[in-house]
Amino acid sequence: MRRKLPAPIPPRHGLEPARLRMPDEGPWTSLLEHLVARLPRAAPERVEQMLRDGRIFGAHGPLGVDAPFEPGTFIWFHRDLPDEVPVPFGMTVLHRDEHLLVADKPHFLATIPRGRHVLETALVRLRRDLGLPELSPAHRLDRVTAGLVLFVITPSARGAYQTMFRDRLVHKEYEAIAGYEPELELPRTVRSRIVKERGVLAAQEVPGPVNAESTVELLEHRDGLGRYRLVPATGRTHQLRLHLSGLGIPILGDDFYPRLREKPLDDFTKPLQLLAKTLEFDDPLTGEHRRFTSRLRLSAWDSPDEWRAAPANDRDRRTVVASGP
Repeated sequence: MRRKLPAPIPPRHGLEPARLRMPDEGPWTSLLEHLVARLPRAAPERVEQMLRDGRIFGAHGPLGVDAPFEPGTFIWFHRDLPDEVPVPFGMTVLHRDEHLLVADKPHFLATIPRGRHVLETALVRLRRDLGLPELSPAHRLDRVTAGLVLFVITPSARGAYQTMFRDRLVHKEYEAIAGYEPELELPRTVRSRIVKERGVLAAQEVPGPVNAESTVELLEHRDGLGRYRLVPATGRTHQLRLHLSGLGIPILGDDFYPRLREKPLDDFTKPLQLLAKTLEFDDPLTGEHRRFTSRLRLSAWDSPDEWRAAPANDRDRRTVVASGP
């Protein structure tokens, strides 16, 4: 196996530079000509400016605007970052050892960089704040869902933990706040077929073979609201949100189900009342039985007025390490 060439430039904001391999042949005489043709979404003027500013590197250093096209070589550069709205909530690290890091992710913070969310993601914050440039997620949690996310510190251990989630060897429990319906018989197991089309925001339940299963249990109720324990046996997109909506008790703060509502990225009011509460598994490396429990609480149950109100803009956004049990 050929060894991957090390990047000649360091990570930025916890992100590795993009790497491109030049084709083995082609009609281009200059690197600029090739990149303009290869990166149609980037303005030619922007590509030229990056070369003039020394922001595109070859194996031996920065490449200029007159650099020739060299077949089979590699280049590295940091992509332009999108304008992002700062997420005014911090993150807490609940556990860290040689291989694993478990963090409580707040509502509205994406797990990994994607689209309009790059710096304002759990992965980038942890890499940057804790000095862990090779940190990677073992699984993902929706941006609007709060709670436990497991990250892998040691690159060689990444596959073992990601496979554990892929093969459904992790017991997950969620907590949700939704309306209370006295006539709804609970606990019950909900089974359906869920599909999510690429480019469409919402998933949907359709006829066909079952591919999604969730157990729904009412823990307590008051003032027309219920606090529910949710145990998914599968991991389809938006599965728990769809299943509760289908029962007639959509989760509070859900802007997708049962009806899609557009919410600005700078609106941090009424967060989705869904919390990834528990992760439990046998460690694939040590065999040790592990159980992690979120310390976050759902505000619509504990303090309804706070849930309805906008958050303070100066809330501490730093990553903190929890102490004690």
